Amino acid sequence: MCLGIPGEVVELHPEQPDLAKVNVSGVRRLINIGLLSDDPPRPGEWVLIHVGFALSKIDQAEAAAAMEFLEGIGQAYEDEIAALRESLIELPEGTMRFVDEFRDADKAHALAARIAALCEPGRRYKFMEVCGGHTHTIYKHGLEDYLPESITLVHGPGCPVCVIPMGRVDDAIALASRPEVIMTSFGDMMRVPGSHGSFFDAKANGTDIRMVYSPLDSLKIARQNPDRRVVFMAIGFETTAPSTAMTMRRAAAEGLGNFSVFCNHVTIIPAIKAILDSPDLRLDGFIGPGHVSTVIGCRPYEFIARDYGKPVVVAGFEPLDILQSIYMLMLQLSAGRSEIENQYSRVVPWDGNVVALRAIGETMELRPYFEWRGLGFISHSALKVHPSYESMDAELLFEVPGVRVADPKACQCGEVLKGVLKPWECKVFGTACTPETPIGTCMVSPEGACAAYYNYGRMHRTRVPEATVRAATVSEADAVSEADAVSEAAR
Repeated sequence: MCLGIPGEVVELHPEQPDLAKVNVSGVRRLINIGLLSDDPPRPGEWVLIHVGFALSKIDQAEAAAAMEFLEGIGQAYEDEIAALRESLIELPEGTMRFVDEFRDADKAHALAARIAALCEPGRRYKFMEVCGGHTHTIYKHGLEDYLPESITLVHGPGCPVCVIPMGRVDDAIALASRPEVIMTSFGDMMRVPGSHGSFFDAKANGTDIRMVYSPLDSLKIARQNPDRRVVFMAIGFETTAPSTAMTMRRAAAEGLGNFSVFCNHVTIIPAIKAILDSPDLRLDGFIGPGHVSTVIGCRPYEFIARDYGKPVVVAGFEPLDILQSIYMLMLQLSAGRSEIENQYSRVVPWDGNVVALRAIGETMELRPYFEWRGLGFISHSALKVHPSYESMDAELLFEVPGVRVADPKACQCGEVLKGVLKPWECKVFGTACTPETPIGTCMVSPEGACAAYYNYGRMHRTRVPEATVRAATVSEADAVSEADAVSEAAR
């Protein structure tokens, strides 16, 4: 849900300056580049695309590395490309070439050696990777095996599909069941269980729920069905919220009266604060989310260092990105520092995307509180439609049940989302709960921690000692030169 796909700009739309044609793995389609209006991309440049909107400009090396990472995730990438192909406007061309700049094993071992050298004897370290994309990289590439036993990585609530409570799924299905409504949704929401089934189950029973790649596709459906009410299931962190905001702006400009939004966008900062305030978990630092930070920037994390004394390093998604981020965290701790650092500066601007933030501020406002799966009700942690756009607020236009539903007793997604439990510690993980028969959301979403553990064979705690041994044998001189090379590549 918060993943970005790289695309090469082919040409700008001659009549609509906020549109451009891009090439994504041989598939060409129009995307919206309005969020980059302060520095518009030119043909031949690369952009990071999320649900049909360009979030930031990137270089070709970053594009190639990002594409390899996405292909490695599997189903999430396949769903994105399938959705793109359904809306392609030209025949596929040849595929792009990939690079291994961010996956050099020698550099990884060198970084591991430097990380190990910073560990204090007898001390244990616990870092949280907030983003589900980071979790997949860690377990696909076995990065824990490169780390000393004294360093533990735990996952946080960075998967928006995973944190949505069952009651909101039930509310959405109730809306979709109205005869005048067409519900549109991203693909990764379709299998999320409510108390009486998922969107797919409701669709099989005759409810008109349609999967879309971008919220802009919902406007097309609204135009084609003027006698129906199209409700877009808006979900995601700040990565996705700008696309909903820009779609609402477009609907208002067109005077499209049969389009509305069931808003479930959540914000990452209050969730992190709730985790920091929780007595269940002691953390030494955070691997900050990459794509969310392309929108909000790095400044919102400053309270973590200032008020809680915990360092944060915003990280990219490649193996060396994450290892370098851990090394940067360890450097801070060894020096007694607590600061916010940006390892992913090649993509993430320190102040974020001002245009995107402005669009969110115009069309949405903070809710007083919102329920998160596993974390309960968190104040000011989600967005609702702004009063100036109330004609597009599905919660005002329709009666929404708003019933709170408890999770299945066997499911321990809540503890997994807080980092209190590892997936393999859940009683039903890998037995009753699998990607084919999911009980909880963490197994449903391709970004979920349980899905990552299951797909990459992490059925119990194992470390490969050879990796640690290999890291320990790297000479200090080699470690310094290799690690410095990683820092240069990351910039």
